Amino acid sequence: MREGIHEDALRAMLEGGAVREVLVSRHGEKWGLGIRLGGAGSRWLPIRSRREALRTWASLTAVGRFAEAQGVKGFMVNQSSIRAARARL
Repeated sequence: MREGIHEDALRAMLEGGAVREVLVSRHGEKWGLGIRLGGAGSRWLPIRSRREALRTWASLTAVGRFAEAQGVKGFMVNQSSIRAARARL
């Protein structure tokens, strides 16, 4: 099973300053959010829900709203995800 961070723990990690980077990327027709806790060599951990191994959102706007509500100050968007989404339109 793939490791991930539960939604519930995300806010506490953000408040504690443990989150170093936040990345939004496309997963099929949906969007996902991942965090990196360490430096450049550490791996990305997806945000998971209580039911799903990967929490997804229908739009980039929805991910942004969720991130803002959790206390994320900014995030990166994987450019290849955007190009792939535009190619499908």
